Amino acid sequence: MSQYQQHAKKRFGQHFLHDRNVIDNMLRAVNLQPTDHVVEIGPGPGALTFPLLELLPRLDVVEIDRDVIAWWQQQPQAEGKLHIHAQDALKLDIPALRGDGDPLRIIGNLPYNISTPLIFHFLEHRAHIRDMLFMLQKEVVDRLTAEPDSSDYGRLSVMVQYYCEPHYLLKIGPGAFTPPPKVDSAVVYLKPWATQPFIANDTEQFEKLVKQAFAQRRKTLRNTLKGLLTVEQIESVGIDPVRRAETLAVEDFVNLANLLTG
Repeated sequence: MSQYQQHAKKRFGQHFLHDRNVIDNMLRAVNLQPTDHVVEIGPGPGALTFPLLELLPRLDVVEIDRDVIAWWQQQPQAEGKLHIHAQDALKLDIPALRGDGDPLRIIGNLPYNISTPLIFHFLEHRAHIRDMLFMLQKEVVDRLTAEPDSSDYGRLSVMVQYYCEPHYLLKIGPGAFTPPPKVDSAVVYLKPWATQPFIANDTEQFEKLVKQAFAQRRKTLRNTLKGLLTVEQIESVGIDPVRRAETLAVEDFVNLANLLTG
């Protein structure tokens, strides 16, 4: 195994993980089996990739950095096992990658600059995904896993929790990365609901309502939802119009959104 010589590139939001304890904890959390179809986002110099190659007969990785791709093509441990998708992860064709096989297990240290759009891209194709394990900025993980009536709870919390069940696994300090980021990181496990507990009649209307409700956090629903719902409609599903969006559970937002579609 040769050492990767290039520096992390700021334009790709790269911070290379090197702490083996963190990696071991991540792998224990997902309990991978040799038959699993695993996709790693951004293998970088392989802190997570090499342990994955020891566990799996095949590993798909998505990488946009040509220097990283060229380096991997020279690694003997990767030969015949590592399948590189040289592209932007935001454009990954998840249904095609799954094919006729089992749902994908997606894992990775996500680039900070595109982590939220990436998660939404994966959730859009959740029918093809068994679960996801991501390392992200701690601030993002706090928001993904936040509960109502907390300062971290917002639009991202509601939308992600509508589609899946998030679990906060561990916090990671800057020293686990090269170069060290200026913020703490954390690992989150996301599992799409096998059966969604609450279903919006129209997901576009649901997304629109959630976005509008949180557009002005300090205002009451009576004001933020003006033009979408009347006070009487809000009250009809047992919600006090003087409450703020951050106090509502996912079920409440679904009930409100369903008023828009009758």
